[in-house]
Amino acid sequence: MQKRLLIVSNRLPISIEKNNEGYSFRQSSGGLISAVGAYLKGQGAKVFSEKLWAGVPDCGEDIWGLASLNHTGADYDFLPVFTSTGDYEDYYNGFSNSVLWPLFHYFPSLADYRPDFFEAYQRVNQQFAEKLSQVIHEGDTVWIHDYHLMMLPGLLRKKIPGITIAFFLHIPFPSAELFRVIPRAWQKALLEGMLGADLIGFHTAEYVSHFLKSLQLSIGLEHEGEYIAHQHREIKADAFPVSIDFSLFNSAHRSKEVSAAKDKYLAIKGDKKMIFSVDRLDYTKGIFNRLRAFEHFLTTNPAYIGKIVFIMVVVPSRHSIFQYSERKKKIDEFIGRLNSTMGTISWQPVIYQYDHLGFHDLLGLYMACDVALVTPLRDGMNLVAKEFVASRNDKMGVLILSEMAGAAFELTESLLINPNDVLEMAEMLCVALEMDPVEQGQRLSVMRERIERYDVNAWALDFFTQLSRIKERQKKFDIRFMDAFSKSVLLNAYAESSHRLLLLDYDGTLVPFSSQPEHASPDQLLLSQLSSLSSDPRVSLYIISGRDSATLEKWLGHLPIGLIGEHGAKVKSIGGDWVVAIEDMAVGWKKKIRLIMEEFVSRTPGSFMEEKDFSLAWHYRRAEVSLGLKRAGELGKRLLEFTAGLSLDVLDGNRVIEVRNHGVNKGRAVEDILKKKQKSFILCIGDDHTDEDMFRVLAGIEAAFTIKVGNQASLAKYNLHSPYVVSSLLGTIIDFPDPNGLHTIE
Repeated sequence: MQKRLLIVSNRLPISIEKNNEGYSFRQSSGGLISAVGAYLKGQGAKVFSEKLWAGVPDCGEDIWGLASLNHTGADYDFLPVFTSTGDYEDYYNGFSNSVLWPLFHYFPSLADYRPDFFEAYQRVNQQFAEKLSQVIHEGDTVWIHDYHLMMLPGLLRKKIPGITIAFFLHIPFPSAELFRVIPRAWQKALLEGMLGADLIGFHTAEYVSHFLKSLQLSIGLEHEGEYIAHQHREIKADAFPVSIDFSLFNSAHRSKEVSAAKDKYLAIKGDKKMIFSVDRLDYTKGIFNRLRAFEHFLTTNPAYIGKIVFIMVVVPSRHSIFQYSERKKKIDEFIGRLNSTMGTISWQPVIYQYDHLGFHDLLGLYMACDVALVTPLRDGMNLVAKEFVASRNDKMGVLILSEMAGAAFELTESLLINPNDVLEMAEMLCVALEMDPVEQGQRLSVMRERIERYDVNAWALDFFTQLSRIKERQKKFDIRFMDAFSKSVLLNAYAESSHRLLLLDYDGTLVPFSSQPEHASPDQLLLSQLSSLSSDPRVSLYIISGRDSATLEKWLGHLPIGLIGEHGAKVKSIGGDWVVAIEDMAVGWKKKIRLIMEEFVSRTPGSFMEEKDFSLAWHYRRAEVSLGLKRAGELGKRLLEFTAGLSLDVLDGNRVIEVRNHGVNKGRAVEDILKKKQKSFILCIGDDHTDEDMFRVLAGIEAAFTIKVGNQASLAKYNLHSPYVVSSLLGTIIDFPDPNGLHTIE
């Protein structure tokens, strides 16, 4: 079934031109446009019957209305998003390129954290959302690109919850420590904006890891592998290294225009060796270090003086940002000095062009050069490296590539260098220029095969396949959640029953988790609900918790309910006293377990140990997330090794690891209750692994409604999202009429 695809980027992929007949548009160039355009001409044409590209045009609304769109050659229609000049300046040159760009590329000292920049960023993202919401249909797929629009997925999700949204970040995602340099409110807004997508794509697994760690540290959101549960949805974050149209570059040598360009540059090259680099003007590209390395190479290898030429093309970019204009001045001065001091009347070491480079000239230079020098200080991917490799069907030439570029994870047969190490770069220039042609061919063959296999169509197909899979997974995931009909069935069964048994966990079920467990006492609403439910003579209500008996007694002992502590080790029947559930339970083991846990308390700031009558628990809810998880894994393994052969169980709960006597569990406690209580209706609610024992016991009982709080897979029949929804359900049960006034909720 064909669908409609909406592509969204900061700029539309066309530029306006004035001619004798008025205004017309021409197709723009760029990595994003090339990648998406190649996919839409290939696999995308089979999947999507209609394509629409939204973005900001490079003209005002008045001129846009006058221009002709008939000759763009595009495979999609256009949806212009118009913004005020001031807003766009602060959103684009301000927040996008003076905060996000330098910070995400590891230049935090260049970031300018002005609140008005962030406010403009919010406004423009909101304008995109308003414009798109006017044309989006429920079945559409929206593909949002890059750091300019990180808030847009979340804004669209709020407006049209059911649509399919994908987000792809074309620049690096920084380490979590660096991301947290951003003001806290901005961190939250950016991350929650991205989480509006169903699939979040990055170039490398390293960027995915940084993103997931940032979710943990900035907003306390955990993940299972690459899956994230957020606001009742499951979201996937994964790596999709963007690629190129391999066949276009591989077959370019057949073009007369490309052949002519190649011959032109071979003539310039003559009997010399040629190094080639092409970059947009940007402080992240390492252009200045490249020049310093070339100068050092000439100084240490004087035999190459007069016998080598470095063609450097720098494409203009972001003239209005101070750091860019300063960078150009520095480059210009260095090249002028190098050419004047080391060059001669007949030879200049650097041929420098500060201008855009046409496709045919670019391919001609790729094919004519001996070495392609690609040395960014930090780069999301860098398609120049892949284009050079794909264009060399003669399997000659050497790629020197920065290990800080995303492409380095794929093009491992290139000569990888640290872009800050000028001496290493100079040495690698020598290695590249003297490399045996056989070795050149071997390295290029492997890289070419890899790029051909995962070209731009494979990249996009992989991306959309994973998008389809996460949507299917979401459908299965949503089925577990209690909907209005299931809730109606539960309420009617409750109203019609004569003996009602309620089995409720406490932490994470009736109250949210607290970083300090002693602060999770019941509020007045919960106490009122428990009192109302238990006052009905048809109701037997039990709180079944991992809490110790003293705490349960202090908080809930005044109510006419049953209390079960330490996962079933101690029991207080309704109207009775506390008793030990199993006689002669051993406690001698606690001394050695205590020593082990105390060691991990010392090694994990924020963690603490809780000692109960018949169990010991190590809590790490207050610890730094990644350290807590690491130490929990170490402690769990250590305890399993220590307790092997002993009659003890090691429980991995919600930010807690607990050791207790074997055979003590909530399921056994429920079995004991069922032996004593009549049951025409059972409601059992819990949130973690320890509650699965209850769900397992009740699985075959038709009268039982079992509910898991949270979004994990469970033996329970249903899921509810949070303790707040549980509170709402209990309130509805209390207010639901008796059978003579039966009704169903809508």
